[in-house]
Amino acid sequence: MSLSVQNLTIKSKQATLLTNMSFEVENGNILSVMGPSGCGKSTLLSAIAGHLSPEFECEGDIQVSHKSVLTLPAEKRAVGILFQDDLLFPHLSVWQNLAFGLPSTMSAPEKKARSLATLEDIELADIAYKAPDQISGGQRARISLMRTLLSHPNVILLDEPFSKLDKPLRKSFRAFVFQQIRNRNIAAVMVTHDEDDVPPESILLNWPIASNELSTDERQSEQKHA
Repeated sequence: MSLSVQNLTIKSKQATLLTNMSFEVENGNILSVMGPSGCGKSTLLSAIAGHLSPEFECEGDIQVSHKSVLTLPAEKRAVGILFQDDLLFPHLSVWQNLAFGLPSTMSAPEKKARSLATLEDIELADIAYKAPDQISGGQRARISLMRTLLSHPNVILLDEPFSKLDKPLRKSFRAFVFQQIRNRNIAAVMVTHDEDDVPPESILLNWPIASNELSTDERQSEQKHA
């Protein structure tokens, strides 16, 4: 298992968002979390990524590649996150935005070469030297995803990454994201409002749920068409 959440409880002084939640996600698989706005789905992602607000307390354990990361800072967790907005740096070119996600141990020429090769791989080499405001929304979305993946995360979190795209673009980008996750064999957790975002092979968690126990072996593809 690349991601294991064990007896996770998240609470603040005002409320408890979840209690004793447990689930596991294998490499190459996607856990989809659906539920209404404000129920704590994004807070769950923040807890996994290490970005939980100080107002919340987190109990239980979160393991990435069989190692506990609960007390580690975000940069030590090997967890990437993709948001609704592409969050590209406007003052950097496309290839420079990609280079930003690469390890600091790489030299500047190595980062440029890797970034340009990545653009070749996804058939976007022609936009390498353009600024983010000179390319389409779909292209920006792809660059944002690839920047996250170039940091070599063991887990990727998807926080409604398709919600601001129009329907045709949403469909193609969704397929691109899921293919990249499978190709790289990493575990993913996706938060969404839209059942169409959930791939057929995904594990589905409808939030809130009666039981906080979720197993990939027991709940594979559960409720996809319920």
